[in-house]
Parts: sequence; structure tokens; C-alpha cells
Amino acid sequence: MGYIPRPQCKGEDLSDLAVEFSICPSKEYGGMLGWVRKGQLVPEFEEVAFGASLNKVVRCKTEFGWHLLEVLSEREESVLEDIEPVDLHSKMQDPKFIQEAQLIDVREHEEIAQASLPGFKVLPLRQFGTWGSVITDEFDPEKDTYVLCHHGIRSLQVAKWLQTQGFKRVFNVSGGINAYSLKADPSIPIY
Repeated sequence: MGYIPRPQCKGEDLSDLAVEFSICPSKEYGGMLGWVRKGQLVPEFEEVAFGASLNKVVRCKTEFGWHLLEVLSEREESVLEDIEPVDLHSKMQDPKFIQEAQLIDVREHEEIAQASLPGFKVLPLRQFGTWGSVITDEFDPEKDTYVLCHHGIRSLQVAKWLQTQGFKRVFNVSGGINAYSLKADPSIPIY
């Protein structure tokens, strides 16, 4: 949830009041807390914040004093999970999965030539400058997205970046194509 105190309160702007009266470190930012998740706030504040209607000023009392807050917008928390190679292999046996899921391989073309999986779109990490800015033109942030590399390190970097681009459900193939070959499908060459 995001908090940006903007509305007028008896002629006063809440951000001005925060700068003048708040003892919270957020006073330096006009009282803005930014995006927060459950478990990050004191319980009394969290209860009010996560129960508040959008764009309405509400108040609550905690051990730190009285607080005025406004929830400006909400967003679903993005999910980033590792998927084990055997679980991915099982999913890939269903032709609908390959058609519906978004599959991204971030290895280089010479690596793809040595070993690859069907249905994966190749977006080499070294060429990020050519595809990074247009990722949402080709991929839907609402759909499940699976990212693969050689050992799972580069794909984890891209998976985390996809989250920052608003992708809701991102899966990193744990151990990459190397682990996929060893644990799920020995017909895939190891290099």
C-alpha cells in the first residue's frame, strides 16, 4: 500500500503538517511511507492502514502517538518463487502450459545452440538494452512467467527485475537448464 498525505485538513495540507509536527523519519518526505506490506508496521497502524478506504483520511493511535494517514492506492504483492526442474518438466508435458505460460530463456545464443527447452523465448541478458524497455509489449505482467538460464543465477536477476516491472507471478527455474537436465530430462545436453 502507498501512503502520500495530500488532502486538506482544516485548511492545512497533511504533508506540511507532517514536516512540521511529525517525529517519524517519514517527515523528511512529507510523511510519505511509500509501498508497505503487512508485517512492516506496528499492529495498530497496520490494522487501520490496511482497512482504510482509498483516498480517505483516517486516524489511529499507537504507542508513538496519533497518526493521520491516507491510502492513495493498493497493489497486489508480486510473487517470485523458485520452481524445481521436475515440477517445470511436469507442467511442460501439458501442451496448454507451453501456449499459456510465458517462458523466457536469458542465456546467450551460443548456449541455446547447445541445449534448449521448447516454447522458451530467447532474451539474452547481455542484450538487455534491446529488450528491457519493451518487455511489457511482448509479455503480459498478469500471466505466469518462467525464467531460465544455465544455473539459475542470471534468470533470478531477470525474475527480480520483472517484479519491478509489475509482473505478478514470476518463477525462476532453480538450478537452470543444467539442473533440468540432471533432475528432470537427461535428454537435454549438459554443457
